[in-house]
Amino acid sequence: MKNCSWMTVFPENIRSLLLKLPPALFSGLEEIRLREGRPLELNAAGRHYFLTSAGGITSDPSAAFKPGKQESNRLLDLITNHSLYTMEEELRKGFITIAGGHRIGLAGRTVLSGGKVEHLRDISGFNVRIAREVPGIGDGILPKLLDFKHRSIHHTLILSPPQQGKTTLIRDLARGISSGAWQHPDAKWPGLKVAIIDERSEIAGSRRGVPSFDVGPRTDVMDGCPKAEGIMMMIRSMSPDVIIVDEIGRPEDADALAEALHAGVKVIATAHGSDVHELALRPALSKLADPPFFEIYAVIKRNDSGLAFRLWDDKLRGIYDGEAARKGREKYG
Repeated sequence: MKNCSWMTVFPENIRSLLLKLPPALFSGLEEIRLREGRPLELNAAGRHYFLTSAGGITSDPSAAFKPGKQESNRLLDLITNHSLYTMEEELRKGFITIAGGHRIGLAGRTVLSGGKVEHLRDISGFNVRIAREVPGIGDGILPKLLDFKHRSIHHTLILSPPQQGKTTLIRDLARGISSGAWQHPDAKWPGLKVAIIDERSEIAGSRRGVPSFDVGPRTDVMDGCPKAEGIMMMIRSMSPDVIIVDEIGRPEDADALAEALHAGVKVIATAHGSDVHELALRPALSKLADPPFFEIYAVIKRNDSGLAFRLWDDKLRGIYDGEAARKGREKYG
């Protein structure tokens, strides 16, 4: 477990400290936050710790290892592969995605041009978000999304606060839909053609266009492409049955999803949010609510036993309340 590819982006001294962590904690790492001159923070299973200079953990920030400018510069050098100027577009967005779908958020001083961010410099904050496959995490929710009439799935919008597992979930849903692993005894149709629009290279974790995660045998990936453009490109070129896209929110995303509807393509999308009733307050998403585009809304949240989710229909009536890995409670009406 400790030969993970994301380890290679850290300076050697930090890497050696991480290798001293207890195996259970190491395997559960979700975020590693390096802030120059401040305590190095670890997030695992929804809890945060600070790393000590001996490779242990502490809740006391004053007792933590504090990386300096040398570690900060070395980390930036490693994640940009010693070529900072080739990453200007990523720096403008505030993150860099490395092989394996691991995303590194960046914080520093912005350089503006015409009131817009032109560049990011004096970078001193890094958030390494570790991507992992969790095969089967979508098994509990996928049967609830099935459209038996059309032998497909319903248009579905998945909402969750950040870092609750929605990207991990849609990765597994892509695998299940593509392979025809419907998890329902009455679903007899084969797997469908799936198109993933992977703007941030997180869902499939592609390397040179080839997914590093299992996203299914009938799945095509448009990697590093803006969502709205990628949706239209896939509809024109790959004739998908289902489009999967992460973190929609711009008006052009809504317009492209509407085009998918008119083209007869099913959609699974995600967005940030914790309550389905917040949709009316989001201009881009509200465009898809009247008339309703999505047939099912899901709000997911991680708990101690896994991934819990609630489902609503297109009239925002609750239809299900349960857990992804366990049998839930039906709530019709």
